[in-house]
Amino acid sequence: MEWMTGNQARSRFLDYFADRGHQKVHSSSLVPANDPTLLFTNAGMNQFKDVFLGLEKRNYRRATTAQKCVRAGGKHNDLENVGFTNRHHTFFEMLGNFSFGDYFKQEAIAFAWELVTSPSGYGIEPRRLYATVFRDDDLAYELWRNQIGLPSEKVFRLGEKDNFWAMGDTGPCGPCSELHVDLGPRASEAGHADCNFPCECGRYVEIWNLVFMQFERDAAGKLAPLPQPSIDTGAGLERLAAVVQDKISNFETDLFQPIIAAAGKLAGVRYGAAPAGDISLRIIADHSRAATFLIGDGVLPANEGRGYVLRKILRRAIRHGKMLDIAETFLYRLAEVVTDEMETAYPELRSQLARTQEVIRGEEERFTHTLSLALKELDRIPLRWADGSEDLPLSHSQSHIGAATLTGARMFKLYDTYGLPLDLLQEIARERGFELDLAGFEAEMEAQRKRARASWKGGAKAAAAPVYQELAAAGRTRFSGYESLYERQTTLLALVRDGKKIEAIEPGESAEAALDLTPFYASSGGQIGDRGVLVNAEGTAAEVTDTYAPVAGLIIHKIIARQRLEPGMQLEAAVDEARRWATRRNHTATHLLHAALRRVLGPHVKQAGSIVEPDRLRFDFTHFTSLSPAELEEIERLVNEEILKNDPVETQILPLEEALNTGAMALFGEKYQEQVRVVTVPGFSKELCGGTHCRATGDIGLCRIISEGGISAGVRRIEAITGLRAWREYREAGERLHRLSELLRASEPELTQTVERMLEEQRRRQRELDEERLKSAQEQGRNQWGERQRLVKDVKVLAVRVDRLERSQLRQMMDELRRKLGSGVVALGSAQDGKTALLVGVTADLAERLPAGKLIRKLPGISGGGRADLAEAGGREPEKLDSVLDAIYQAVEDSL
Repeated sequence: MEWMTGNQARSRFLDYFADRGHQKVHSSSLVPANDPTLLFTNAGMNQFKDVFLGLEKRNYRRATTAQKCVRAGGKHNDLENVGFTNRHHTFFEMLGNFSFGDYFKQEAIAFAWELVTSPSGYGIEPRRLYATVFRDDDLAYELWRNQIGLPSEKVFRLGEKDNFWAMGDTGPCGPCSELHVDLGPRASEAGHADCNFPCECGRYVEIWNLVFMQFERDAAGKLAPLPQPSIDTGAGLERLAAVVQDKISNFETDLFQPIIAAAGKLAGVRYGAAPAGDISLRIIADHSRAATFLIGDGVLPANEGRGYVLRKILRRAIRHGKMLDIAETFLYRLAEVVTDEMETAYPELRSQLARTQEVIRGEEERFTHTLSLALKELDRIPLRWADGSEDLPLSHSQSHIGAATLTGARMFKLYDTYGLPLDLLQEIARERGFELDLAGFEAEMEAQRKRARASWKGGAKAAAAPVYQELAAAGRTRFSGYESLYERQTTLLALVRDGKKIEAIEPGESAEAALDLTPFYASSGGQIGDRGVLVNAEGTAAEVTDTYAPVAGLIIHKIIARQRLEPGMQLEAAVDEARRWATRRNHTATHLLHAALRRVLGPHVKQAGSIVEPDRLRFDFTHFTSLSPAELEEIERLVNEEILKNDPVETQILPLEEALNTGAMALFGEKYQEQVRVVTVPGFSKELCGGTHCRATGDIGLCRIISEGGISAGVRRIEAITGLRAWREYREAGERLHRLSELLRASEPELTQTVERMLEEQRRRQRELDEERLKSAQEQGRNQWGERQRLVKDVKVLAVRVDRLERSQLRQMMDELRRKLGSGVVALGSAQDGKTALLVGVTADLAERLPAGKLIRKLPGISGGGRADLAEAGGREPEKLDSVLDAIYQAVEDSL
C-alpha cells in the first residue's frame, strides 16, 4: 500500500473516475441550494438530488465529486461525539461517483474494487477488505463473489438498517453495498485481540458505501422499479487518508495534524501528552475546519438555524481552548492554518480568509463576555434541595441539609441562552458540590431536537407533479426572451390544471400553459416571472399572469383565457414590454450595486439573497456593521457613475469551470448548470446570471438607494429604485424642499442653517422652561420640609411630591434633598401625563442598613428596583401617589 497525503488521496479518486468518463463536478456550497429540507449539505448526492428525482437533466450521465459536508444539526448531528472518537467530524469531505441511468451494480462494484486495491489506486491489500450487501440483493452478492472473487466469508448479507438507503419516507431508494477495511487488533476500542467481522469495536471501518438506486417507494411503502436505475456512492476522505497513512484515528492524518500542532503551540501543550488535552485539541482542529468552511460559504453566527449551529461549533472550540488555558483569542488564527492546508482543493478560502478571521474573532470576544455572564447567572440560579426547599441559590446551603440539584430546565437555560457548555457545567458542579439533573436536561435537549427537526425536515424534496416531468421529457421549452419580447408563432403544447392535463379551457377560466417556444422569462435567481398576452387572429387569446419553471427545462405560463383554447393551437406570445424593461433595469442595477458594495466595503461582501421586480430591487449581503451615510453615498455614486458611462452589458455562454476561472462571481445559494451565462459590465462587474439585463448601463437611467438596514446577524439589506421611479423620487424630494423653503422663508441653500437656528432656539426655550419647573419644585420641597419630614426610630425620613418633573430633574432634586438632610431616607414622587415616577434615595451611611431597592419594593401599587443608595419605580395611577409616598414611613420602620 502506497503512503499518500490527504490531498493526493482526493486527487487520485477524482482522476480515476475522470479517466473513466465521469464529469468532474466542483463541490456545491455547504448551504443547500433551493432545498429547505436540509440544514447543511451532508452528502455528495445532495447537489444531484433533482437529477435523481427527475426534476433536472444534465449534459452528462456520469459524475465524480469531492463534496464539502457538515453534520452538526438537524437529522444528522455528530457534534457532541467529535473529539471523543476516532472518526466523528462536523466537517468532512465525501468522495463520490454517480451514474444517472448509465451504469449500475456491475460497473460500480468493479470500479470500487479496482480503485481500492490496484497499485495505481490506493493499493489496499484485498485480504484486509470485507463487503456487505442487503440481505435480498442476490446480484450484488454474486458480483462480489464471482466477478471480484471475494470468498464467502468476506461477503456478508445485512438487514435494512445497515444496507438499504432511502432519500426519504417516499421517493428513490435501494439496497447498498459497503466496503470495510480491517485495521487490525490495535484499532479495537474494546481491546479485542481476535474478533471477527462485523464486530463494531472499531477494528473494522467502513470506507465506501455504494448505493444502488433502483426503486421508487410510494406513500404506502410499496417498492416499484425505477425506469433508470442509478448509482450514488460515498467514500469519506478522512477515513481513506487514515487507511493509506496507516493511522488508527482520522485525527492522526495530515488533514488534521498541522491544525492540531498549531493549536498545541498556542496552548503550550503537545498532542499525545494527556488524554483530556488530546480531546480538546481534536475538537479545536475539527471545529476550526467546520467554521472556516461554513463562514466561507456565507453562514454567520446567529441565534437560529444554520447560524446557531455555527455559533455552537465556535463556542465549543473556544471553550476547549480555555480548558487548555489559552487566555487570549486564538481560534481565528487557526483559520489561516486550515486555509493553508485546504486551498489546493478549495482556492476560494484564501480570498475569504480576512473576513473569516474577523467573524471568528468577533464571536470569540462576544463569547468570552457571555461566558462571564453565564457564570454570574449560575451563582444566582435557584437549586432544588434534598430537604424539599426550592428556589434558593447555592449560597444558602448552610441553612439546608443534604445535596442540592440544578434542574434540567435550568441547566438547559444556561446551555441554550447563555451558551454554557455541558462539560463546563459538569466541572463546576463537581467543584462546588451540587448535582445535575441530567435526565431532565436530556429531555429539554430532545424537545429542542424535535423543534429543529420540525424546522429542518431532512428527507425528500417534493417532486414536481408527474405531468411536468412528462412534459419536460417530451422536450425542453425553447426560451427566446433574451433576444425578443415577441414570438410570431408558438404552439400550445398542453394545458394543465391541478396537476393534470386538460383538453380545453373556456373564456374566463384559469390554467397553466406549456408552449414549445416562449419569450416569457420564468422566475429564477431573484427575478420575478414575466407577464403579457397570448394572441391569435381573433385578438387576445389569454392573459399571462405569471411564468415559472416547475422542472428544469420546462417553462409554465399561468393564464386566464379570453377565448376557448385547446392544445395544438398556434399562437403569438407578447411579453409586457414596459414591465420587462423596468425589471431589466433593476436587475442590471443589482449587479452594479453588488460590485460597488465590494469596492467600498471589501471583498468579503457576498450576496445573501435578492428580489428583482419592475418597481424596485432588494439586495441582501453579508456585512457586520451598518453602513455610514458616507459609504452609502459612495456606493450610490459608483453605481450612477457606471450608468453614465453607458458601457455595454455583455453576455457569454461558458462551461462553469471556465466561467469561474475568468473571475465571474458565483452567487450565494444559487444552483448552476454545467453551461452558464456570464453577464459582464467591462471593468466593473462579472457574474454568473441567467436573468434578463439592459443592453447598456445607460438604459438604467438613474439609481437611488432608498433604505439600508440589518435583517439578521451579519446580513444587511439595501433597497433601491431605478429609471423613472428614481427620477420621480428625486423630483418629489425637490418639491418637498421647495415647500419647506417657502414655509420657512429661506432659500434652499439656507434651509439647513435656518432649521439649525430654529432648533437651537427651541432647545434654549426648553432649558429655560425646565429650569423654571425645577425652581418651582424645589420651592415646593422647601414648603413640605417641615410637614413631611419625620423621625422613624432613629432615622430621618422625608416624603415629597413635586409634579411635572422629568426623571433627570427628579434625580437632580434627590441629590439636593439628600445633601440637605445629611443622614436619612428621601422619597420623591412626581405625576405627569397620567403616569407617576418615584425615587427612593438613602444617604451613604444608611445604604447598607436600609437598601433603597428593598424599600421601594415594599411600596404599594408600583414596580421598580435599583441600587442600595437609589431606586426608581413607576406607575399609572397618579391619584394614588400620595398614599404611596406616605407608605415610605412604614416601610422604613418595618426594615429597621
